[in-house]
Order: sequence, then C-alpha cells, then structure tokens
Amino acid sequence: MGNPARMWKEPYLESCCRSALHRVSLAGAAGRPKGLKDDPCLERMQRMGFLTCSDEGRFFMTAAGRQRHAQEVLRHGLHARSET
Repeated sequence: MGNPARMWKEPYLESCCRSALHRVSLAGAAGRPKGLKDDPCLERMQRMGFLTCSDEGRFFMTAAGRQRHAQEVLRHGLHARSET
C-alpha cells in the first residue's frame, strides 16, 4: 500500500465501490449512466471527489479517481479479469 501513514488518511473504498469505479473506467468517454444498481457507490465516490456527474446524468472519473483506480484496482490485477 505504499506509505502506511498516507494510507490511513485516505478514505476507505468498499469492494462494491472499487468495482463501481472500475465500471466507470470501462465506460470510458461515454460515462456510466445514473439509475443503475451501483448508484449509491457512484454517488459516494462523487462526494469523495473520485467521480463527477455530467448534466446528462453520466458519471466520469476525475484525476483523483483515475489515481485511486490505478492504486486500488489495477494494482491488484482486477483489470485482468475484464480482459479475458
């Protein structure tokens, strides 16, 4: 996890939120629409600054979200499952 002191200052992401963050990543430029089962996670991560929601109701990753995705999802190899 890198620097342990820094880790304790970062908000914890439940596994459902990490999965939702990865789905936003997979949505790419189209964004992930509102109204799906992972809305509570998406809205939580929006409040945390990892996502933004467009006027059209689609979620996109912020720079902080891309960093967190790389740190927590890609680091653990979860992206390999979606590629097979």
